[in-house]
Amino acid sequence: MDKMLLADSQQRPGVLVISHGSPDSHWVKLVDDAVAAVKAELPEGLPVEASFLEIVEGRLIQDGIDRLEQQDITDIIVIPLFMSSGSTHVDEIAYAFGTKGTPEKETDLEHFRLSARVLFGEPVDDHPLVAQMIWDKVKPLSRELDREALLLIGHGSRHDGFRQRWERGISSLAARVKEISGVAMADFALLNPDSVHKKVSYWQERGYDVMIAPLFLSAGYFTKKEIPSRLEGLTYRYSGEALLPHSLLPHWMLDQILHIMRSLK
Repeated sequence: MDKMLLADSQQRPGVLVISHGSPDSHWVKLVDDAVAAVKAELPEGLPVEASFLEIVEGRLIQDGIDRLEQQDITDIIVIPLFMSSGSTHVDEIAYAFGTKGTPEKETDLEHFRLSARVLFGEPVDDHPLVAQMIWDKVKPLSRELDREALLLIGHGSRHDGFRQRWERGISSLAARVKEISGVAMADFALLNPDSVHKKVSYWQERGYDVMIAPLFLSAGYFTKKEIPSRLEGLTYRYSGEALLPHSLLPHWMLDQILHIMRSLK
């Protein structure tokens, strides 16, 4: 890790990690812990804030921007901690930061108040580290790889354009997990539009034992309630474990932050 990245630069960058937010304090703590792990690996003195799109009072996106700008930063590196570029939230946040002229879907978000230049990162999509995270979470459920089908379940989107991005990213991610895990089959299903019951039934009818991997940042309503409700009457293996906590998620953020920092001019 190069601690000298800031030494000769005229810029003073800061990092803003943005996730959705939750009323569950444990959900928020898992995000905070991951961001703290990232900060520990970054150059000393680099400001880092974790903010949330909604729900977490006092820690919304504008709050994070204000805290960074109070430290006289010149550039904000925004890391959208969302599972897919098909998320409408990623689109509206990019618009509110001014990195795109118009949102693809109508939003209530207004432009944020800021003076710094914005360098907008990428959501999770099909990153190889995320594939490893998923398999690490699912592996304890595995018994006979050559008889197993792994089904990734993501939130998805009903909006045209966004849905296709969700499908591309999660399909590629499923292929990566299949490659590193050795499972016989890997596929995906979305909650929106709902394909969960159909996909599980499809693989069961072909004689596979189905393992379920939720593609969600942290355990919550969707992993504990929504996904199980879509699986009623089916036989499957499911731990309900989301990506966090996992030591590789901070590495994913760190790699992206350092890549953007090296491009600063």
